[in-house]
Amino acid sequence: MKDQKYKIGVCQFQPKLFDIEHNLKKMEKMLSGIKADLIVLPELATCGYVFNRIEEVKKVSESAENGPTGKLFRELASDNNCSYVVGFAEIDDGKLFNSCMLINPDGNIFVYRKIHLFCEEKKWFEVGNLGFNVFNAKNGIKLGLMVCFDWIFPEAARSLSLKDAQIIAHPSNLVLPFCQQAMITRSIENQVFTITTNRTGLEKNGEKELHFTGMSQVVSNKGELLKRLNEDEETIFITEIVPQFADNKNITEWNNVITDRIPEYYG
Repeated sequence: MKDQKYKIGVCQFQPKLFDIEHNLKKMEKMLSGIKADLIVLPELATCGYVFNRIEEVKKVSESAENGPTGKLFRELASDNNCSYVVGFAEIDDGKLFNSCMLINPDGNIFVYRKIHLFCEEKKWFEVGNLGFNVFNAKNGIKLGLMVCFDWIFPEAARSLSLKDAQIIAHPSNLVLPFCQQAMITRSIENQVFTITTNRTGLEKNGEKELHFTGMSQVVSNKGELLKRLNEDEETIFITEIVPQFADNKNITEWNNVITDRIPEYYG
């Protein structure tokens, strides 16, 4: 495919805990009139994050294909001719997953279920059972999906790179201070574009509370920080890339991050 400029971005905001209707209306309003090819929204963007009981999770969990999030984003993807990645609480065959979905302008939906669960997520969600996969986003761009704490395991991004991802979409609810810088390394070591979309704000549920670090960002396949928001902004930014640049995995004339691997020594 001929090299093409591609408009990608993040939608950073503060979801309201347990209020799917409010959050969907907020995302719809923020995305209205925004021209892009791919926009990534936060982890669990539809429902918030700080749970105290499994019943709370069940009340906000939905089917990817038939739930309100899939319905709204199918409409947005068609109307705006844009692919979206959004995090949601998924229920499938009675099991709960911390998931994200890719929704394309043609109406197709693809799901990733978070594999590396963080902290109390292990109380509410099953470990993802779909693996790390690369899907075609708008215009056939090869998009890999991972969620939040997957960042700390280099194998996650590497698995997607080995499957020819040009861009990694990374919805997040970050509370630790390390990820944004670490994702620069993930881009360098895989020569892939990364989009990390975090949420903002302080979320409370009873005596529990978490502060989220914002700083959503886009990093180039060479590790250049193309754009980063601050901790508190509720906004969208769009930047332009050429995804096909990620197909070139050469570091020097003599070195390639994929073909220079020697897996028999990594055991």
